[in-house]
Amino acid sequence: MPTPLLGLTTRRLTCPQGFVPLFKGLNRDFLRQPHFTGEGVMLPPVEFVGVANICLGTINHLVTVAFCRHLRFTARTAIRNHDSIMSHCNEAPTTINQEHLGRMDHLVQIILLLAVSVTVMVAFQRLHIPSSLGYLLVGLILGPHTAGPTVHVSEFKVLAEFGVVFLLFSIGLNYSLPQLHAMRHQILGLGTAQVALTTAAVATLLWMTGLSPAVAFVIGAVFAQSSSTIIGRQLAEQGEDATPHGRLGLAISVFQDVTAVPFLILIPVLGAATGMNALAAELGWAMAKAVLAFTLVFYAARWALRPLFHLVTERRSAELFTLTVLLVVLAAAWTTNSLGLSLAFGAFLAGMMLGETEFRHQVESSIRPFRDVLLGLFFVGIGMLIDPSTLPRIWHWALLGALLLLLSKVVVVAVIVRRSGIDTLESWRTALLLAVGGEFGFALLAIALESNVIDPEVGQIVLTSVLFSMIAGVLLIRYNQAIATRLTMSVANTPALTDRLAGLPPPQVLIGGYGRVGHTIAVLLKSSGVDFVAFDTDPTRVQQGLTDGHTVLYGDIADADLLAAARAERASLAIVTVDSHPVALRTVAALRLHCPHVPIIARARDLQTSSALIDAGAIHAYPEAIESSLRLGATALRMLRIPTIDIDQMLQDIRDGDYQPVIETPVKEDDQ
Repeated sequence: MPTPLLGLTTRRLTCPQGFVPLFKGLNRDFLRQPHFTGEGVMLPPVEFVGVANICLGTINHLVTVAFCRHLRFTARTAIRNHDSIMSHCNEAPTTINQEHLGRMDHLVQIILLLAVSVTVMVAFQRLHIPSSLGYLLVGLILGPHTAGPTVHVSEFKVLAEFGVVFLLFSIGLNYSLPQLHAMRHQILGLGTAQVALTTAAVATLLWMTGLSPAVAFVIGAVFAQSSSTIIGRQLAEQGEDATPHGRLGLAISVFQDVTAVPFLILIPVLGAATGMNALAAELGWAMAKAVLAFTLVFYAARWALRPLFHLVTERRSAELFTLTVLLVVLAAAWTTNSLGLSLAFGAFLAGMMLGETEFRHQVESSIRPFRDVLLGLFFVGIGMLIDPSTLPRIWHWALLGALLLLLSKVVVVAVIVRRSGIDTLESWRTALLLAVGGEFGFALLAIALESNVIDPEVGQIVLTSVLFSMIAGVLLIRYNQAIATRLTMSVANTPALTDRLAGLPPPQVLIGGYGRVGHTIAVLLKSSGVDFVAFDTDPTRVQQGLTDGHTVLYGDIADADLLAAARAERASLAIVTVDSHPVALRTVAALRLHCPHVPIIARARDLQTSSALIDAGAIHAYPEAIESSLRLGATALRMLRIPTIDIDQMLQDIRDGDYQPVIETPVKEDDQ
């Protein structure tokens, strides 16, 4: 039987199952052998049973008590931990779900923004509408002032601000200090005068109507800007991008962005100053900081940028080059921002410095994707400011503002361009191009709103006025010749041209355009003793033709009055050599209309433009790309001693067959 010990028996002890066989085995081994007491007396196994039972019972009891206490402690701890775990388990899903839903909500909004942007931009590009207006529509659709989904991404505003930063950096690349010095007479003078005079005229008029000087100044600065995107795209579609008024208007519109840089400094100051003395002090301090920023960026760029980019380009890594460009842009922006100036001003300075290096074109190529995307976000952000609900209250003020914007710039530009020595017609045409409102005006307006210079209600009127002017400006650009003709009541110096043509015999050949191809044809005709007269709308080319000893006059050969004055109906041939396909198409159509019996041959870039010119009335339209290939092939055959008569016959067969034998046939995917 078990030995009683302290009122307990070993059978009653609730020990873990692992302890029982251990003690039982220990008892058996322990009792089979003799043992010694502490005094060295050996006890036989039988006599040692009582002592052994007492010792083992004590050990069992102590271990069992300790184990039970451990169980009670563990149980209490487990209960507390269970309560804590269950509490966290009840709370954690809420926090995790909220964070997860927040991230998913941002992702859904970004996907929505991209989807709407892609849809709108595809539609606008098919309709040949400027992309900036498309992004404004995206902002209007997803803005808080219209029905439907709204985009609320906290980082959106910061990213959109960097669109202007990269825009100014790109502008700086195209206007380095040497370039500004070279353009200081015509473009620099005209661009600066246009911005300054338009700002002053609009600001003075608005100040006289009761607006504060600061608000009037900001509106004048916004109205002084013109859209380089709209002007460039519309001129290219009309084939007027290479005309004198087209080049001059586009150059002035681009340079407006440079002359508008001081506004980035002045407008925030207007929001911070509280009086004339404070305003003068703030302006002086701002200009001092601008000079300091220019000095820092200028000398840092001169010492560091060129060696840095040389080191980077030696690695031949496009990724490293792009990262370096981003580093330079953001570092320069941070520098000016640390001085209390705008981020965009620092980016512009960095662009000017890099514009002097041999890396300018690669830098512009690397930065273009960032610029286009972020600038698109900027216009989306501007579109979100448009509140259609205010239109019933402000539409008449917005129309008056758009009219003021258009008229002020037309008058100012026409006057300053005419005073620069350009004829009246070209002055009016240039003024009509620049009448349109500009994207950079949105940037200045956003800065003014952020600086609390103007009231949001006034900002809505200004914003809507610029939008209206963009819509009307497209029409002014499209019909600039007709409108300018009515304004001048004459066409391109027609009386003087008529007098000059009256003293010449009827030309045997008319040449439209005195560029590279026109000059070559003129040399061949003069060498053959054939009388001709060439017309060009570029005064420089006209002067060059006169220097060459050729009869080259200023004028547009597509103009009906000019054709009548030149007695074009008596010509034996008309040759259209202009490079622009829209201009060539318009010229061929005008010649066919007014001189239907005069054969026309034209210059074409490729087979597609050649077919269009032939459909418009040309007898022949030689595609330059295919003709150069034929000449190269003919030279190769002659070097291989193929008979010349066979080569000429082969080329003639190709031309008679409308170049079909040498046209590349697209490979279908099923045939690959």
